[in-house]
Amino acid sequence: MPERNGDAVSSAHTPEIEAGHRFTFGDNWARFLAVVDDERIRAATQSLKTMLNVEHLQGKRFLDAGSASGLFSLAARKLGATVHSFDYDPRRVVCTAEMRRRYFPDDAGWKVEEESILDTSYLATLGRFDVVYSWGVLHHTGNMSAAFSNAAALVAEGGHLFIAIYNDQGWISRYWGIVKRAYNQNPLNRVLLVIAHISYLLGARWLLRALSGRLSVERGMSLWYDMIDWLGGYPFEVARPEDVFTYFRNAGFRL
Repeated sequence: MPERNGDAVSSAHTPEIEAGHRFTFGDNWARFLAVVDDERIRAATQSLKTMLNVEHLQGKRFLDAGSASGLFSLAARKLGATVHSFDYDPRRVVCTAEMRRRYFPDDAGWKVEEESILDTSYLATLGRFDVVYSWGVLHHTGNMSAAFSNAAALVAEGGHLFIAIYNDQGWISRYWGIVKRAYNQNPLNRVLLVIAHISYLLGARWLLRALSGRLSVERGMSLWYDMIDWLGGYPFEVARPEDVFTYFRNAGFRL
């Protein structure tokens, strides 16, 4: 079971969901666990090796900040890293803990906690990591600037910060912000928005991938659960790539 250091996290998360200010990411990724198989795990593991340009992570400390399903925590552990996973969403913490239970039960080399990247007092207890991984998470915190700063501070000398942030596409991003807020307001909105967008987010994407021979989703993910995550993903912030690069260069990182 995950360690529960975050009573304040739990008490803050539920009211945000009930008020429609936050998407229930954990519910979506709990359903994703049912389709996780060896092929998805291999794809996730290979993507880590490719992006980090390594064959293994033996002797490395890996932080999964916003671990969601736990798929990439699992990939890092399979590559030999000592893994520390945490997430703000209690259900996503349970997902990560379930992934650990399935593949590395009672493993001292993989710790799972319920915490927030915005909680500096918690982060101060963690030390530094060779790899800080946070794919598609920091823009969902409600304070992306603080999340950038906090994540950067966790990277060891010579380490890697591995993040993915939504691109600022101008009016298109403003549109998606409206959709995401509406999605979280009530169940009827969710049904209507899925119906309205499924041909674009799922049908057209599936067809494009089928025609280009890329039907297997990169990183071991799922087209359906990616779509639900995208429609509901709120809070929601975006940034221009050049602004992200400049921010982290100024913080001492090299792309």
